[in-house]
Amino acid sequence: MQKYFRIFLSSFFFSVALLTNATAQDMKKDDSLYQDLGQREGIAKIVADFVPMLLEDSRIKQFFTKVKKEEFSEHLTNQFCELAGGPCRYTGKDMYEAHDGMKIGNAQFNAVAEDLQMAMEKNNVPSSVANRLVAKLAPMQRPIVSK
Repeated sequence: MQKYFRIFLSSFFFSVALLTNATAQDMKKDDSLYQDLGQREGIAKIVADFVPMLLEDSRIKQFFTKVKKEEFSEHLTNQFCELAGGPCRYTGKDMYEAHDGMKIGNAQFNAVAEDLQMAMEKNNVPSSVANRLVAKLAPMQRPIVSK
């Protein structure tokens, strides 16, 4: 009887170990986009090209007149990094609060997206990777664009 009990316990613990390992694998954060963007350093390079484009784009520059460039760049880098599955944490305002009362339309939102695409192209980000980042950012349209 004791032999069967030991076999049962061994089987039980083996099953628990397999289940725990499988669950840990499932819970592991997908950082493939973060890796494909060149990690934090690559994302920071994209942002370093992106922010000046925003500040100079006649379609949208009026929305960035009060922006502190370095602080804004840091927030964007952290936001993109976090969205891409990286270890960064965005600690800025939520998108509703950050854009409240700005009366941003779809045309302005699309202008920002175009500038981001150009910044990624300038940094040789493959279009498949760029599209994955844009897909992560797309849900932000709702809290940013005024109705």
